[in-house]
Amino acid sequence: MQMQELTITRREGTGKQVAKRLRREGSVPAVLYGGRRPEPITVDPRVVLRIIHGHAGTTQLLSLKVDGDGGGTRMAIIRDLQFDPVSERLMHVDLQEVSADRAITVRVAVHPIGEPVGVRDQKGILNLALHELDVSCLPTQIPERIEADVANLSIGNVLTVGDLHAPEGVRILNARGQAVATVSPPMAEEVAPVAAEAAVVAAEPEVLTERKPKEGEEAAPAAEAEGKRPRREKEK
Repeated sequence: MQMQELTITRREGTGKQVAKRLRREGSVPAVLYGGRRPEPITVDPRVVLRIIHGHAGTTQLLSLKVDGDGGGTRMAIIRDLQFDPVSERLMHVDLQEVSADRAITVRVAVHPIGEPVGVRDQKGILNLALHELDVSCLPTQIPERIEADVANLSIGNVLTVGDLHAPEGVRILNARGQAVATVSPPMAEEVAPVAAEAAVVAAEPEVLTERKPKEGEEAAPAAEAEGKRPRREKEK
């Protein structure tokens, strides 16, 4: 993984009011973990957003430079980013200091490669059930992504974690039987409108109409209209 550079600045105060003031001034409050105690710092939100832009996974390896400190750089990863739910502005950053010779647990993106047989020949739909993997490795060996070869998947087939191949020095922590990708059947076609209309017509009850009396003939009572025809007297 390529190491990105981020300049951090130590801050004295903490709390909501200090955080609001920092944001008004164009900075974002952050915390650096991993030392004897958490260090309150600030970062430039524009630089952080540029670093994470287009990055598939949630883990980023950083080379930290402390503003005003000539003591060299420190290695860290981005642990958490908090955004405003309405404005989507970056509100807070959590960083974790790491050591180059000590393995850490991070999340890496899953990247499907190839066109599944079930999609190409059977018009199926590829479903990615797992978008990220938990892996353990040295900070300098964090892969950009782990590829998942889905080319041989037919409808109903499942690609599991056990089918994946991690780079050297990287250990996948997810259960081997966990599903990564599958191909589902195509969606059923909608019922033809004509057939649906015919079903509605067939379901309607039969309507019985009353016989219209002839001239000189009295109309039959309503009770006799259902199943009886009125009798006519013989002429004398």
